[in-house]
Amino acid sequence: MRLDQFIATSSELSRKEAKRAIAIGDVQVNGIVWKSSATAVPANAEVMLQGEPVALPTERYLMLNKPAGFISATRDSDQPTALDLLPAELTRNLHIAGRLDADTTGLLLLTSDGQWSHRVTSPRVECPKTYQVALSAPISQAAIAALEAGVMLRNDTKPTKPAQVTVLQSQLVELTISEGRYHQVKRMLAAVGNHVTTLHRSRIGGVTLDPALAAGEHRFLTSAEIASFT
Repeated sequence: MRLDQFIATSSELSRKEAKRAIAIGDVQVNGIVWKSSATAVPANAEVMLQGEPVALPTERYLMLNKPAGFISATRDSDQPTALDLLPAELTRNLHIAGRLDADTTGLLLLTSDGQWSHRVTSPRVECPKTYQVALSAPISQAAIAALEAGVMLRNDTKPTKPAQVTVLQSQLVELTISEGRYHQVKRMLAAVGNHVTTLHRSRIGGVTLDPALAAGEHRFLTSAEIASFT
């Protein structure tokens, strides 16, 4: 792992602040000042920040800006997975807390903490998830009203919980739901006579996809983001 990433993960510093600390000589590795952010930290190295020892957390919590074409799985013999986008040293025991379809982009949460993951995904919690939804046709006021009241999905026995709908453009809406049914967003729009052309998740609970992350990039969650699910 790069030194700046190590410092940002093991302290309250941002990646930018970690690079600054390294550059001014605030970081030592095995008793030696390191000023190169890109240098890999050896396994079991003793790392000091401003004279205080820092270490990676036992559990790992990350966000990933998933591009299209990657499946939400830890491994697959035929298709590229979300974990293929991460450095190999981070993937041990990681799993995905809230999957996305292969063609859906945006926020994925990954962790090694099973109890935390359960709090994110348990139906009892009703964690809200927000999507930007591009549509094949302009959305009507009747469709918005139906989505906000709850719609019956094909082959389901009860309607969806009410959604929150914000119209960004005539064929682009922001949709917030609190359930996790199979292909739910696509099926909800189909139920009101429209069709989803692209789907992007921007938020899960209190965690918003970092706008600084390009498609395929990741970062560790802050302590506040982790605690938002407790």
